[in-house]
Amino acid sequence: MQAKLRFLGAAQNVTGSRHLLEVDDTRILVDCGLYQERQFVSRNWEPFEVPPASIKAVLLTHAHLDHCGLLPKLVKEGFKGRVYCTAATAEIARIILLDAAKIQEEDAAYKRKRHKREGRESPYTDAPLYCAADVEACQPLFTPVPYGESVKIAPGVEATFSDAGHVLGSSFILVNVAHDGETRSVLFSGDVGRTHRPFLRDPDAVIDSDYILVESTYGDRVHDDREDIKAAIADAINRTKIAGGNIIVPSFALERAQELLYYIDELLIEDAIPHIMVFLDSPMAGAITKVFRRYQDLFDGEMRRFMRDNGSPLEFPGLKLTESTKESKAINHIKGTIIVIAGSGMCTGGRIKHHLVNNITRPECTIMFVGYQAVGTLGRRIVDGDPEVRILGADYPVRARVVQIHGFSAHADKEELLQWLSSLKRPPRKLFIVHGEAESALQFGRFVQEKTGWQVLVPAYRDEAVLT
Repeated sequence: MQAKLRFLGAAQNVTGSRHLLEVDDTRILVDCGLYQERQFVSRNWEPFEVPPASIKAVLLTHAHLDHCGLLPKLVKEGFKGRVYCTAATAEIARIILLDAAKIQEEDAAYKRKRHKREGRESPYTDAPLYCAADVEACQPLFTPVPYGESVKIAPGVEATFSDAGHVLGSSFILVNVAHDGETRSVLFSGDVGRTHRPFLRDPDAVIDSDYILVESTYGDRVHDDREDIKAAIADAINRTKIAGGNIIVPSFALERAQELLYYIDELLIEDAIPHIMVFLDSPMAGAITKVFRRYQDLFDGEMRRFMRDNGSPLEFPGLKLTESTKESKAINHIKGTIIVIAGSGMCTGGRIKHHLVNNITRPECTIMFVGYQAVGTLGRRIVDGDPEVRILGADYPVRARVVQIHGFSAHADKEELLQWLSSLKRPPRKLFIVHGEAESALQFGRFVQEKTGWQVLVPAYRDEAVLT
């Protein structure tokens, strides 16, 4: 049996997750994510490293764009196999991909107009990577898989999806391969969630495997605890209300927006913050919220008790979900302090850019980040303290107060990842550290190696590993 792994994304960086498992003549792609860091965006337009038609199947860990966002391009270029994932992931992926296509088409049209005015051309950004029709072409390929049930991917190849506790429907995936009396197992962590978080059950226990790929987004730090998160949100809101400004929150539409609403609702119930208007300015987040309502069986006991006692945290007085562009623009004319939650979470596109334009130069306002900001993104430049940033083709001085709440993350930190891995009954032959910036991945690799003595590798982009 000839088996190898090729690390085609999220290797010493965070986005663009793509791992190719090759067993003899069978090719299986685990995740097919979009690159979002500015320095790597050009990779989205490059040809796939293998012909898409030669790939037997895609196994999708969850519906975040950096894990599923390149699927339409893969299908457009010839992939005809199945996309295996949970039912919730399949529904959410369609919503997220359609939104991504819309943003790309709008951004491309805007940039074509601006570039024409400026007399220049760009090889990548003047055309969308894919359109809505390409997204719809993916839909017949999605094949829902229940947690805990093995599914046959190819002769001798089976996959089992387990609850990763990261976002609704997220999974880590065990692939078992049997051929000529030999067996190998490879576990792909996807993104590992945290224990005792709103909405979701805790991650399932890790499964013994010959080889394990584990994420390291926060492999170099330990998160704040939950009460610190609430206190930080309350402080940001209260200080901004006193100053007379707005609270602008770049947020991912999946999980992060819903979790933020949960915390705001808790604070309102406790009268810990003023009762001001909250705008969820994201049609995508609204659509995903409807999916949440259909999959309440995936919620943990704490959330079910909260809903029994207080009603849904996704529906409270003062909360308004904006759908149309007209409604979104009208927000800018409201007097007094408001909270605006909009995508994208790293400020790479969408309505958040327009809200930043209207608020980032105002010292009385607060830009509150509740998620990871990848290197090279607009969000990261704001968080890192750049005095001036470029938004929608113009430069703006950063005068608003900038707050980042690390403990909000749906990713396990280094201690939580080690605890998850520590439930293994036998060490893996090799542990591959992926999905983290280079320093974070390397630090986490050293941390695990010191604690366990396992063989740990931090692969670089396009590295290959033979599975002996």
